[in-house]
Amino acid sequence: MLLSDNGIDQALRPSKNFGFQREIMDVLFGSIDVRDLLPTHELEDSSPLSAPDLRLLIDRLQVRSLHIKDKVRQYILSHLRDFSDIFSLCSETASRSVEIYDQVADILFLLSERPLDTEIRDAISEIRSVIREAKEKKELLDLVSLIGNLNKKLNVVREDLKAGRLITAAEAVRDLKVVLRLGVESVVEEREPVVFSLLRKDWNECFDEIQEMLLRLMETAISFEKEGSRLRVRSQLDVDGIEGIELHTILAAMDVVGVLKYGLAKVADLIVRSVITPAINDGCRILWTDNLNDKSGRMTDAILKIVPSSDPKVIKFINRFICLQNGDWMRCFGRLSWPRISDLIISNFLSKVVPSDASKLGEFQTIMKLSSEFESVLKEMMFISASDSEDKRLTNFAENVEVHFAFRKKTEILAKARKFLLRCDFIVSPENISKGLRSKNEGIAEESSDSVVKELLFLSENCMVSEAASQLMELVHQTLQDVCVSSPRVALEFYRAARDALLLYEAIVPVKLERQLEGLNQAAVLMHNDCLYLSQEILGLAFEYRSHFPSSIKEHAIFVDMAPRFRLMAEEILQRQIQHVIFNLIEAIDGADGFQNTHQMKQYESAKFSMDQVVFILEKVHIIWEPLLMPSTYKNSMCMVLESVLSRMTKDILLLDDIAAEETIQLQRLINLILETLSSLLESLTADNQEGKSHESSTRTIDDLIPSLRKIRKLADILDMPLKSITTAWESGELIRYGFTLSEVVDLIQAIFTDSPLRKECLRRIHSASS
Repeated sequence: MLLSDNGIDQALRPSKNFGFQREIMDVLFGSIDVRDLLPTHELEDSSPLSAPDLRLLIDRLQVRSLHIKDKVRQYILSHLRDFSDIFSLCSETASRSVEIYDQVADILFLLSERPLDTEIRDAISEIRSVIREAKEKKELLDLVSLIGNLNKKLNVVREDLKAGRLITAAEAVRDLKVVLRLGVESVVEEREPVVFSLLRKDWNECFDEIQEMLLRLMETAISFEKEGSRLRVRSQLDVDGIEGIELHTILAAMDVVGVLKYGLAKVADLIVRSVITPAINDGCRILWTDNLNDKSGRMTDAILKIVPSSDPKVIKFINRFICLQNGDWMRCFGRLSWPRISDLIISNFLSKVVPSDASKLGEFQTIMKLSSEFESVLKEMMFISASDSEDKRLTNFAENVEVHFAFRKKTEILAKARKFLLRCDFIVSPENISKGLRSKNEGIAEESSDSVVKELLFLSENCMVSEAASQLMELVHQTLQDVCVSSPRVALEFYRAARDALLLYEAIVPVKLERQLEGLNQAAVLMHNDCLYLSQEILGLAFEYRSHFPSSIKEHAIFVDMAPRFRLMAEEILQRQIQHVIFNLIEAIDGADGFQNTHQMKQYESAKFSMDQVVFILEKVHIIWEPLLMPSTYKNSMCMVLESVLSRMTKDILLLDDIAAEETIQLQRLINLILETLSSLLESLTADNQEGKSHESSTRTIDDLIPSLRKIRKLADILDMPLKSITTAWESGELIRYGFTLSEVVDLIQAIFTDSPLRKECLRRIHSASS
């Protein structure tokens, strides 16, 4: 609007005097070279100009300026009209700009006085609100229409049920379940109308009604009559005024509504419990009758009757009359009943014909073939799956006959082992004790009714063990011999049975003999011998049988890990026996009241009674231990007991702080009395009753085995020795060799002898000899 098209063209049109314009511009922007105005063009930039050159330059510049001005004037005069048009156009544009400015100012004034944009915004908001309300009302109308339709359909379902249109009602219930979003794992929106919860509740009630009706019809259609021992299947029913309800319709409706599995589960339970179980357990034959026809010639009933025989055909009856030869229904029925049926067949037939001898395993091939053929027939009827290997329960059992054989044998082995252990009373009669003692002394293994003398593999001694341990070990040897001649699978089970049989001893016998282990008796000693014997035998099992085992189990067949457990049990039992005896002996010695005041008759009799109790306990231990324990074990254990008794007596006497002259005599009598009473016992420990005894053990005397024995003997002598003799014995080192210490000798001298210069001199000599 500022410039017209002609004005723009004229302003941009190139000038004819373009050279003149360029010259003017050159002058203005300093593009004229001064050297061109001088007479000499070869002038350097740094060289100064002379006065004549400057005057000449000024004159020429003035001439050039006049020439330029003249050309500019001529150019303006020749283009005067063009310049006039340009100036008029600029004037007109300026005036138009003022008018536009005034118009814009007027518009802004109008807008500020009347807010039109607010009115437009309000109008738009109102239009949106109206549209939203209309949309909500339409949605509400649709929702009300939907609720009405759903409620109408639920009522129609009930009407269809009353009219016997079961499939139509079932399809409607199924469709309504999808519409009401039942069974979908999603969170219900908080803003959902409450009416939908009411509709879901109404649908659940409707579903319960149709399920109850279908199950009731199913129970009516398939029932078992106990009086006639027969299963009746009705193909058509007349119930609640509804005539001609077919069994196929009931099953189809149950399938549509999703309760077919539940309905068939009750039927399967009825048939398995009332038909199949009696047929399998009692060997009955299943017969059916399907010739009960009505006037139209259609079959109405089918009866399955149980009669004594051995030809079950119940599966065919189920396929034909209950599942109506529908593959899906038959498969569903099979999933519900086949596990129980197969278990009955296995427990009543297959498991009972598993061979009891490994040589007869080949005869089981016929059973395997018949089992496979029977399951093939079931697959054709789709009673079991053709692709699922878990449904081949009979075939799998028959193919694993070796495992079942081994499992049966393992059960028998463990039952025998348990019987041996529970039957044995771990008591040896006196006659068998005498025989066993003679056999031990002669090194001969001998067996009696309640005990056996066994030679230990890795020890050069015999010991008497219980009949249970002997029988258990014989059973283990028989089992491992079977391992050597069996297939790998059977051998592995036999190997495990042998280990478990040994572990049964550890599990049963300690519990059975729990009370006996707390006291001194034969049972505890026999259990000690059993554990020692079993540990020795276990160590030899690998050497005896491992090389003959099948190669697949050689790496897994390990027995050496069990031997330390039995050896540790033996040691624990023996130590408990020893500690129990020592406790009783110490308790008896405590009755002597530290052997104080034995010069008094009452105190002497009390001490003598305590010594009699000690002797009685030791004799009892000797009677129980000597015939049963190994000679070396008996000797070490008895020496340990005697050492504890004699050391305690010696300690109590040495702790007396005042011993009268008469009291020394009585103490000496008590020591000699108990040593004389125990002489026979001590002689039994020194007797060499075992052949092949090592030189080291044969050179050890009884005093070496019981250090307190020679000490108490020497103590009896000291009680009757004069002071100088005691001092001389200490200085010579004799008392030290008998185990006396400096403090013991000094305290004993101070207790026996009164304070005197002689006692002081002797004590000084004793101390000097010690230093």
